Amino acid sequence: QVQLVESGGGLVQPGGSLRLSCAASGFTFSRYAMSWYRQAPGKERELVAGITSDGSYTNYGDSVKGRFTISRDNWKNTVYLQMNSLQTEDTGVYYCNAHASVGPDYWGQGTQVTVSS
Repeated sequence: QVQLVESGGGLVQPGGSLRLSCAASGFTFSRYAMSWYRQAPGKERELVAGITSDGSYTNYGDSVKGRFTISRDNWKNTVYLQMNSLQTEDTGVYYCNAHASVGPDYWGQGTQVTVSS
């Protein structure tokens, strides 16, 4: 049974930091590229950051470049998103995604991040 379980969300003040985690099980994690997406109220889901299966390449949405860092630990089957200098515009539900060249994508249930003073 495939599972992606996000954690680490919460309420933080502008300028603060959070670290999200996504624990994977039920599939061969090291064969999948992993990404974080987010969806703000009334907006479409957007890509935040992605990382290749071996961790050698990362990419980021323009709005988070220089503030967020994606990483992964293939021994722990976990992907992380370090979020610094958080802004109110970063508020939303953050989802973990697993993607391979063959087969379906997998999604987590999401974790809420709220940036507010």
